[in-house]
Amino acid sequence: KLSNTLQQLYTNTNMMKLAVISALAGSAAAFAPAQTGARSTSLNAFSVDTIPGALAPVGLFDPLGFAEKADEMTLKRYREAELTHGRVGMLATVGFLVGEAVESKTVLFNGEISGPAIGQLAQVNPLLWVFLGAGIAKAETIRAEIGWVEPENVPFDKPGQLRDSYIPGDIGFDPLGLKPESEEDFIAMQNKELQNGRLGMLAAAGFLAQELVDGKGIIEHFSS
Repeated sequence: KLSNTLQQLYTNTNMMKLAVISALAGSAAAFAPAQTGARSTSLNAFSVDTIPGALAPVGLFDPLGFAEKADEMTLKRYREAELTHGRVGMLATVGFLVGEAVESKTVLFNGEISGPAIGQLAQVNPLLWVFLGAGIAKAETIRAEIGWVEPENVPFDKPGQLRDSYIPGDIGFDPLGLKPESEEDFIAMQNKELQNGRLGMLAAAGFLAQELVDGKGIIEHFSS
């Protein structure tokens, strides 16, 4: 039973990220770097001393020492994973609030979707899941083609190798043209995205836990 519940949470979170993506494209672009390709040596070089996101006064928060034990390529994969989950966390957090704020008040799905956000996707037409699944698969395929070396060109003992010129998270999505031109400003934007993504992951996890505990929506908690 616990396994089924966890699986449902995982599915709901992943499906939610594209359910709200059209409404959040502008805000997501504010955090996401764009235009793939090498910008400079310092941006492409990854080490525990130069990695973006290590901010005062905490510095590089790595209590288990994963980063210190990792080589440059492994560290870049860690950062790619953090950025991807951070973006999902930001979208999921806003999706929780927007979905519950407009429940039964929108023309989408004839206004029949209601209740806490963790149960809303189960109420939509199953056909929507097909489109969401296809959209997620397409997005992940594009990301893999941009950032990863083709499998046939990767040594068998180094699976999942990133391209040398690839900056983690830099997948070319910048519809509003917000990407800074200077290296200093670009690093500052990377730090902002990482900080907001970390907060988004914590917030999404908190929302999920709270709604599972008492079955009440987050908006309902704010208004009670």
